[in-house]
Amino acid sequence: MSNFYEERATMIAAGDLQEFVPFGRDHCKHHPNALNLQLRQLQPASELWSSDGAAGLVGSLQEVTIHEKQKESWQLRKGVSEIGEEVDYDEELYVAGNMVIWSKGSKSQALAVYKAFTVDSPVQQALWCDFIISQDKSEKAYSSDEVEKCICILQSSCINMHSIEGKDYIASLPFQVANVWPTKYGLLFERSSSTHELPPGPPREPLPTMFSMLHPLDEITPLVCKSGSLFGSSRVQYVVDHAMKIVFLNTDPSIIMTYDTVQSLHSVWALRRVKPEEENVVLKFSEQGGTPQNVATSSSLTAHLRSLSKGDSPVASPFQNYSSIHSQSRSTSSPSLHSRSPSISNMAALSRAHSPALGVHSFSGVQRFNLSSHNQSPKRHSISHSPNSNSNGSFLAPETEPIVPELCIDHLWTETITNIREKNSQASKVFITSDLCGQKFLCFLVESELQLRCVKFQESNDKTQLIFGSITNIHAKDAAPVEKIDTMLVLEGSGNLVLYTGVVRVGKVFIPGLPAPSLTMSNTMPRPSTPLDSVSTPKPLSKLLGSLDEELSNGSMVRITIPEIATSELVQTCLQAIKFILPKEIAVQMLVKWYSVHSAPGGPSYHSEWNLFVTCLMNMMGYNTDRLAWTRNFDFEGSLSPVIAPKKARPSETGSDDDWEYLLNSDYHQNVESHLLNRSLCLNPLEVSQMKDEDFSQNLILDSSTLLFTHIPAIFFVLHLVYEELKLNTLMGEGIRSLVGLLVQLARDLKLEPYVDHYYRDYPTLVRTTGQVCTIDQGQTGFMHHPSFFTSEPPSIYQWVSSCLKGEGMPPYPYLPGICERSRLVVLSIALYILGNESSVSDESSQYLSRIAIVPQKSQAEQEENRFSFRHSTSVSSLAERLVVWMTDVGFTLRDLETLPFGIALPIRDAIYHCREQPASDWPEAVCLLIGRQDLSKQACEGNLPKGKSVLSSDVPSGTETEEEDDGMNDMNQEVMSLIWSEDLRVQDVRRLLQSAHPVRVNVVQYPELSDHEFIEEKENRLLQLCQRTMALPVGRGMFTLFSYHPVPTEPLPIPKLNLTGRAPPRNTTVDLNSGNIDVPPNMTSWASFHNGVAAGLKIAPASQIDSAWIVYNKPKHAELANEYAGFLMALGLNGHLTKLATLNIHDYLTKGHEMTSIGLLLGVSAAKLGTMDMSITRLLSIHIPALLPPTSTELDVPHNVQVAAVVGIGLVYQGTAHRHTAEVLLAEIGRPPGPEMEYCTDRESYSLAAGLALGMVCLGHGSNLIGMSDLNVPEQLYQYMVGGHRRFQAGMHREKHKSPSYQIKEGDTINVDVTCPGATLALAMIYLKTNNRSIADWLRAPDTMYLLDFVKPEFLLLRTLARCLILWDDILPNSKWVDSNVPQIIRENSISLSEIELPCSEDLNLETLSQAHVYIIAGACLSLGFRFAGSENLSAFNCLHKFAKDFMTYLSAPNASVTGPYNLETCLSVVLLSLAMVMAGSGNLKVLQLCRFLHMKTGGEMNYGFHLAHHMALGLLFLGGGRYSLSTSNSSIAALLCALYPHFPAHSTDNRYHLQALRHLYVLAAEPRLLVPVDVDTNMPCYALLEVTYKGTQWYEQTKEELMAPTLLPELHLLKQIKVKGPRYWELLIDLSKGTQHLKSILSKDGVLYVKLRAGQLSYKEDPMGWQSLLAQTVANRNSEARAFKPETISAFTSDPALLSFAEYFCKPTVNMGQKQEILDLFSSVLYECVTQETPEMLPAYIAMDQAMRRLGRREMSETSELWQIKLVLEFFSSRSHQERLQNHPKRGLFMNSEFLPVVKCTIDNTLDQWLQAGGDVCVHAYLSGQPFEESQLSMLACFLVYHSVPAPWHLPSVGLEGSTSFAELLFKFQHLKMPVRALLRLAPLLLGNPQPMVM
Repeated sequence: MSNFYEERATMIAAGDLQEFVPFGRDHCKHHPNALNLQLRQLQPASELWSSDGAAGLVGSLQEVTIHEKQKESWQLRKGVSEIGEEVDYDEELYVAGNMVIWSKGSKSQALAVYKAFTVDSPVQQALWCDFIISQDKSEKAYSSDEVEKCICILQSSCINMHSIEGKDYIASLPFQVANVWPTKYGLLFERSSSTHELPPGPPREPLPTMFSMLHPLDEITPLVCKSGSLFGSSRVQYVVDHAMKIVFLNTDPSIIMTYDTVQSLHSVWALRRVKPEEENVVLKFSEQGGTPQNVATSSSLTAHLRSLSKGDSPVASPFQNYSSIHSQSRSTSSPSLHSRSPSISNMAALSRAHSPALGVHSFSGVQRFNLSSHNQSPKRHSISHSPNSNSNGSFLAPETEPIVPELCIDHLWTETITNIREKNSQASKVFITSDLCGQKFLCFLVESELQLRCVKFQESNDKTQLIFGSITNIHAKDAAPVEKIDTMLVLEGSGNLVLYTGVVRVGKVFIPGLPAPSLTMSNTMPRPSTPLDSVSTPKPLSKLLGSLDEELSNGSMVRITIPEIATSELVQTCLQAIKFILPKEIAVQMLVKWYSVHSAPGGPSYHSEWNLFVTCLMNMMGYNTDRLAWTRNFDFEGSLSPVIAPKKARPSETGSDDDWEYLLNSDYHQNVESHLLNRSLCLNPLEVSQMKDEDFSQNLILDSSTLLFTHIPAIFFVLHLVYEELKLNTLMGEGIRSLVGLLVQLARDLKLEPYVDHYYRDYPTLVRTTGQVCTIDQGQTGFMHHPSFFTSEPPSIYQWVSSCLKGEGMPPYPYLPGICERSRLVVLSIALYILGNESSVSDESSQYLSRIAIVPQKSQAEQEENRFSFRHSTSVSSLAERLVVWMTDVGFTLRDLETLPFGIALPIRDAIYHCREQPASDWPEAVCLLIGRQDLSKQACEGNLPKGKSVLSSDVPSGTETEEEDDGMNDMNQEVMSLIWSEDLRVQDVRRLLQSAHPVRVNVVQYPELSDHEFIEEKENRLLQLCQRTMALPVGRGMFTLFSYHPVPTEPLPIPKLNLTGRAPPRNTTVDLNSGNIDVPPNMTSWASFHNGVAAGLKIAPASQIDSAWIVYNKPKHAELANEYAGFLMALGLNGHLTKLATLNIHDYLTKGHEMTSIGLLLGVSAAKLGTMDMSITRLLSIHIPALLPPTSTELDVPHNVQVAAVVGIGLVYQGTAHRHTAEVLLAEIGRPPGPEMEYCTDRESYSLAAGLALGMVCLGHGSNLIGMSDLNVPEQLYQYMVGGHRRFQAGMHREKHKSPSYQIKEGDTINVDVTCPGATLALAMIYLKTNNRSIADWLRAPDTMYLLDFVKPEFLLLRTLARCLILWDDILPNSKWVDSNVPQIIRENSISLSEIELPCSEDLNLETLSQAHVYIIAGACLSLGFRFAGSENLSAFNCLHKFAKDFMTYLSAPNASVTGPYNLETCLSVVLLSLAMVMAGSGNLKVLQLCRFLHMKTGGEMNYGFHLAHHMALGLLFLGGGRYSLSTSNSSIAALLCALYPHFPAHSTDNRYHLQALRHLYVLAAEPRLLVPVDVDTNMPCYALLEVTYKGTQWYEQTKEELMAPTLLPELHLLKQIKVKGPRYWELLIDLSKGTQHLKSILSKDGVLYVKLRAGQLSYKEDPMGWQSLLAQTVANRNSEARAFKPETISAFTSDPALLSFAEYFCKPTVNMGQKQEILDLFSSVLYECVTQETPEMLPAYIAMDQAMRRLGRREMSETSELWQIKLVLEFFSSRSHQERLQNHPKRGLFMNSEFLPVVKCTIDNTLDQWLQAGGDVCVHAYLSGQPFEESQLSMLACFLVYHSVPAPWHLPSVGLEGSTSFAELLFKFQHLKMPVRALLRLAPLLLGNPQPMVM
């Protein structure tokens, strides 16, 4: 009988078994590429999947043979997610034939194929490997590098690697590989040694046998080994020993186990990166001529490897011919198929050039390996070097660069040599396992001897190396680790499965469903192809995958689960603590004992696990649990007594005294005993049981021989700490009560009175003052080990916190690392926040904690009490910030905070409250979540996302507008625009004005005298006029829709068509220009459609995901759409996407010779490469600029406009670089004379202007500091171009071209100023931009005599004035006085001023010249004002410009306008309008919109294409990007705007004479996103919020603040100091720009989304514009009855928190006849109101808990005092010094418990306890203090009294005795060292002084 029990006791019950089949096997059958035989029979061999016939046939024959019995293998591992953390599934990699299948699955989800790969030749091996993508080779950098997770598939001749990101690499192998191993650094290859390897001649050195490859694009390099010899000197060399085979490789720690086949020994090596000195030793060996057998002389080795791995192999190889033919024939197949793979085309990985030679060959991709890649011949390796080494050497001369080794193995351990050692004792399986105490073992199974050898190893103290111990042998056939529970399973020879932890046997594994004997094996081993393998998953049960014998279940496998060590949290924590404190050997024994009890067949359920644990633990301490009253009553489900006490005799049928005893001691009896009925019947059965108790206790003596007897005090102390830890988790109440029983028993037996008292005060009803004591033999107590950390006073976390709050000293709090984490957190956060000690969280060994360790520390006496004081080192807010940031660093979350008791959590909540008010904008996401600012955490989280679609990108399906023609403006974000312009429909109006897709209305009245034919012509002429306007619209539309759309990569971009037809009103007849009735200019629409294409392309946001293929995919089918595509390409350049277009495609487009495409492409590419000096783009542009080609080059016929575009492109690419050669060429090009053969005579003006603009860009803002250009005399030369004079002699290489003058244009040798002036003027303006250089500016003054005025074209005066003002940037002032000051006196006095009517008469003045000069100078000044205040919405600038615009409009209709010329006035008006739009860019200002709308309607007369272009550009600027973009005033932006807004507008749609139309789009380079859109974090909708913007001080104004209602355009960021979201409706949020603008820029670039969070009790501005409906506003109205005025129904308007809403619903709504409960309802309502208005909803639970506790105390039902403790802590916190000081500093903030609530709480508790004192409690207290027994009924109230008043325990009272004192003063004196509060002493005084009446204050 007993035997059977013994056997059962050590059996471990395994979980249910499931059949196991590798998932891949099943998938293979259905995988499309499984070359099933049926398929083969149906098809002729030549049409198989392989790409060439012959090989295919061979392949098919091979397949047939393989498929008979397919070789399969698989491996499993714990799931690893893409980011790298562990996840809850298994992964399986299954290999069969040519296929690799990677699947994932777990207990809870079915297996699914993740990836399947099929390769060309049979797979030899497949494995997972992580490659490091890093540049740095050093060991330290390793930890932080990015890792590329790959799967590697080894075939006979190459290895494929596929990364999770989707890159695939292929590497050819220069040798036959026997095995591949994944390492921490990359792959490790073992070369298979062949018999042909041994050469006949002695001089040849052996080749290495092991190689490493650190990244798929790296070289394969040999491995170095460093072995210590007997004499201590270590030798470094390549690994060349063929006898060495790798049997195991582990990544962490990075070690390798090898087996030497000659000596039959296993060795362990550390694998690490090579150190430079070792590298040098190995590479230098060749010079020293080392001994041939062990030194591979590196040069020939390198030569050999290189020859193997190059396509060009040594000439003299005997086998060359065969393999080269072979590789030619196969070259179409295998690896080259993969050269399409993205990673080879994507050369990003070239940066991995570790070895110099690498960079050269990476491009050649596969070809580099072509030679050896497919020969199957093993002889290939024996290319002998000796006979033809010279030819070899000469051939390899260019690259004798040696191959640098990357990894090194370092010898650590070799097993000892025994005398008898079988030849083949190679380990068939190796693994690392750790035992329950974390000691690690390396185990290897030697099958031939049926031995599992385990070696213990550990890290050395300095963590640098591993130290190996001795070997332990375990008899085994097979073994496998079970990682999750730190054990391993061993299959013994007898066929039993046994569980071991380390080398300690735990017990047999009992598998239900398999009879035990059937495990006996008939054959010696399970099939090797399916090893007994274990996969441990992160599930609670670790899975074990094993193969059982074929006879058992015909080779099928089953999977079983091994039970966990413990399932309940409480038991796990206790076990951890005990394990931590015991010596390792004892800990392992204890855990093994527990495990075998816990996991016995028919083991316990979750609930009884604790009871089982207690019983087991006490048995091990020497208790007899059967005799102990409280353990005897444990109710186990099912009798487990045999497990606990196997020798117990069978119970007799008759019963015994014990049974009665059992009843008396049962819980039921005690419940009945304390029942009221019992008292009323005066039953008094107490003595009986006490007497029996005494009688009972004689025989309860601990057995001192047990395992844990000597460690009882240590175990007791750590369990006490666990108890204190659990008190900090409100969810563990049940567990604490269980633990108290055990602790009380141990405390009594160890005679630790203070501890018993401590537990009594915590749980008065559970802890009786008397109880059953087990005696510990006095003789034995000496053996007990009292650890140094044991304190006689129980450490109490509540007491510790309380003392800190009161500012008293406390000893450091003992702490178990890793187990009592909450205690540590609470202690340190209190130290930081209450005591203000900043360093408490920074250093590990804090003065507030004493770490508990097994090694003795300095005794407690030496650690004197620290008086903790509140330090005033820093401001409170920073303490709160430190605390919150530190807490998130240690991983503390809101969930944890909610489970802390409310008193302990209060200081932390206070800190959080402080932080929530004024957070920093750059805190990490976790911190923001902890302080409850979801707005910030979402911002932080979005900030880390790549730029993609933002919250605001409208996904409006375009189906809503299908009935309308698509006008290209559907994708605008309506939500935001309706917030910005909420009062009117201006956006619809703009859409109407800018649409060009609908026919226009042609309204012509047919007069009687007009014939029908003439009428039709009349209508078509009118339409032609209107079309001038329609063709000018797209430029403005591009501005309006700028960057507003994210294209779908699978659809082409919709380009709205340009509609040039009209409709005549009454009958809506169509009017068309192509009827042939009137003459239409040729190519009229070509530029209009170009602009249309640009407008469509500019809709694409820079953040969109676009690739080269999509750009090409948009190419139109019809030739007539080519112009639109050209514009589309330019737009892609402007938004930065053109850099993705492959060079090949760019070349394609340019060779077509389509003029528009070339212009668009050149400008686009240059804009995308702005200021980069990119060489390839420079070459591209130079081909199109004759001046940049060498003089001897052939004349290319480049169209003139393309030359212009190329010149501007050069300016863009070299912007701001002051590149000398470029500047010199461009300077000469401004004055390029017309060539002899009429080459450059048309449109010379635009070329000269382009050269000037480009020169300005290249030297942008450099002013006089043009380094190295002084000899070019740039400013003087430009001045000459501007005012004329003799042409300089042309230096440089182009003088040949200009020798002979033009045959038709007579220019003579003077400069043609009409051509060169504009370019030169603007070049000067840009070079000296913002330099305030007076001398240059004076050159640009308008002439002030009539004689000089006659020499200057009035138009040029506009440019000169503009240039002068841009140079004198700081002098520009936004008022009309300043504008007029630019006009010279002579003009001012004599010109027709813009308003007067009568003409002043004067003979010698040319009035026409004067008035033209006047208007142009004013226009120039206005334009400079526009540049100066671009995008600023400056009010005075706006008013000034608006006034001038109005003046010009009135002047246009004045009678004397003809003097000035309407054309000039229209030009000036357009310029002023553009300046106005620049100032108000993006703002959509109504007055400017009205002007634009008025000018839109004017179509006749002088209004040509150019003016329409200008007006609609102004309209577009006004609504730039739909109000999201504004203009910048940086130098680069001004340069771009000068090109775009050049104030000479084309006369008709094909006019490029003065300015290339394509340049009008360069405004994009000046646009920057500046719209800030607040988005409510709860609804995810854009909303209004109030911003306060602070400007930095400048020379014009002091630092100022301005309030803006967002969504709004911000001013330019460099002007701002900070931006703040202001209350009271939203939580405040500060973005400080003085630290840098990066954070704000990233927000703005992602659509400007700024998350804001509504404060509770507030409504958004949309719902409540005036703020009259908020909760606070209502209460102000009726102050009188605050709480009653608040109706719970209204709460929904003020908070969206579902918890608060349901609280209001269920706890605050009155129902009929409430009676008593009305009072509670009112309380709840007012508490809720308080929490909502004070913004602290998280305090609601604390309020309610305090209220409940008070009520419970009043009813005398307090069974545990923890709530009282919490209230006490709350009161202490609010009266603590630190809190008081905070209030003084910030009177408005921080106090968030209602000031009226706390005194009431305090008062109520005092009253309740005082009443109890008067009602007989005083007797009780007296009894307690003098150590006499008292009534049980008073237990709980007494404990409450003691806790609340901090009454010291009796043995702390002064020894004089209680009765001795006579006066209160004396008492005070005696009690002063006990730190007892005076009010508590007042209540004790009557008892202690013997006065009858209590002195209750």
